[in-house]
Amino acid sequence: MHYPIYVCRFLYLVGTGMLVSTGLAQTTPSASAASAAKPYKIVNSTQTLGTGGIDYVYADNDGRRLYVPRGDQVLVFDLDTLKSAGVIPNARARGVAVDPKSHHGFCSSSPVVVWDTKTLATIKTIDVQGRPDGILFEPATERVYVFSHSAPNATVIDAKDGSVLGTIDLGGAPEQAASDGQGHLYVDIEDKDNVAVVDAKTLQVTAHYDLGGKGGGPAGLALDAKNHILFAMCRNPQTCVILSTADGKIITTLPIGKGSDGGVFNPSTMEAFSSQGDGTLTVIKETSPTSFEVEQTVQTKPRAKTCTLDTKNNQIVLITTEPPPSASAVGTPPAGADQPGGGQRGGRGSGAALLDILVVSR
Repeated sequence: MHYPIYVCRFLYLVGTGMLVSTGLAQTTPSASAASAAKPYKIVNSTQTLGTGGIDYVYADNDGRRLYVPRGDQVLVFDLDTLKSAGVIPNARARGVAVDPKSHHGFCSSSPVVVWDTKTLATIKTIDVQGRPDGILFEPATERVYVFSHSAPNATVIDAKDGSVLGTIDLGGAPEQAASDGQGHLYVDIEDKDNVAVVDAKTLQVTAHYDLGGKGGGPAGLALDAKNHILFAMCRNPQTCVILSTADGKIITTLPIGKGSDGGVFNPSTMEAFSSQGDGTLTVIKETSPTSFEVEQTVQTKPRAKTCTLDTKNNQIVLITTEPPPSASAVGTPPAGADQPGGGQRGGRGSGAALLDILVVSR
């Protein structure tokens, strides 16, 4: 069959357009996939020589400050530049929490030290019982929870005036906690392999979610508050147990590194992170409220087992210690350092060691 010349030209143009369109269809998704697959890595770091052990690192996202308890003081850094911003003295602490409304900072020490987060001036100290370890600010009630492995397991403090409102028996040794911002608190109970649920208004334990043998020694805890999902980072076996906050039903489990001691969830990227003493950071992607996968294992540094989230920059900040160069040459271990797999926490040695702050991002 013979076509008129204008028909032939039309068919040629259509065919050429289809080829161009097909070419774009093939290249655009691959470019998108490459961007989405961009791996996490250490994008910034700093080192500070000092003495004393470390434990939890904390990002004050509103005040743009980073707090690192070390020895008998709390070191303060600019969250954006990692430059030193001051110290909180006489604070032999494990962790830090900040109330962004009252601008009061608290550290888990005995006694608890309270300071003005704008000036870093100490406001008061609060006597508490037990052995303060973890700490959390609960925004719905504007209260601070100071956790202890010995009784009382939790001391609750009014963040506005520093008054002690009561104590809670959690039924075991608490590690990390998370709040959904709606009056519910979730706490890892390390020695009982469960997650305690606390009513933040009544200060009563309403449930214990057993991990059902899927994970033991839960330490890090991350929470997707919107979808009501908990990520319990366990040490033995080294597993992330993912469960529903509604009823404690276990959804699935995923492998993580050795010696987890911290977990965070970033709702902007729908990813949970577990920091481990073996020098890895496990990244878990939540593709839906019922679908999860280990997206990446990031190499960090040995003993970098606690982490915090910089919500402004979508970055994970970790801390560890290592020998100074001269000590490394003769094989001297860092003062108060933990073993890579977990071991003793927050040692209080007197020798000098480098504090490493590591920033992980895409």
